[in-house]
Amino acid sequence: MTEVPSARGAEVGRRIGVGLMYGLWRPRVLGAWRVPATGPVIYAVNHSHNIDGPMVMGVAPRPTHFLIKKEAFIGPLGRFLTGIGQLKVDRHSTDRTAIARALGVLADGGVLGIFPEGTRGVGDFASLRAGLAYFAVRSGAPIVPVAVLGSTDRPGRLIKALPPLRARVDVVFGDPFEAGDGSGRRTRKALDEATERIQKQLTAHLENARRLTGR
Repeated sequence: MTEVPSARGAEVGRRIGVGLMYGLWRPRVLGAWRVPATGPVIYAVNHSHNIDGPMVMGVAPRPTHFLIKKEAFIGPLGRFLTGIGQLKVDRHSTDRTAIARALGVLADGGVLGIFPEGTRGVGDFASLRAGLAYFAVRSGAPIVPVAVLGSTDRPGRLIKALPPLRARVDVVFGDPFEAGDGSGRRTRKALDEATERIQKQLTAHLENARRLTGR
């Protein structure tokens, strides 16, 4: 039986994230009230900064279990990430253990965080992997789009791909939506169609978030 990540650990991670994110940057959180208060939820987060995951963990209204590349789980950091309920995933294979644990989070009514672009890039949701559609269709959990918008092109960056310290970072939560068509189908065609629906929703949310924040 696959062990489900610790919900208590994820709450500890959320509290640590609150302190770190508000200590190093100036988060502005918009639309957090849109996140369902109970039941399974999938956060679909754009990924252009190294702090995107910790930022969402810290400012989201519910503890979050993120799927994180296995390369990050090294030494003390790996033990820490496991302790705070995060999920190690091999991005280069069908990682059945990670899939089972992620579905377990949703089956227990928890929140799963996914970077649907697969890796850090320009953060525009232009290239989505099928994993998000699979988890959404398989679990029936609604997807909440999350846009993390910060400035990485201003002078004063100390570390590449991080916003300048004390810079404002906007985190905008969107309306939850269903990825499936209601049929419950899990065929390749159904997942492809779900991925198309997801991409349209996420792209529209990102455009709205940029207009709202002026980013």
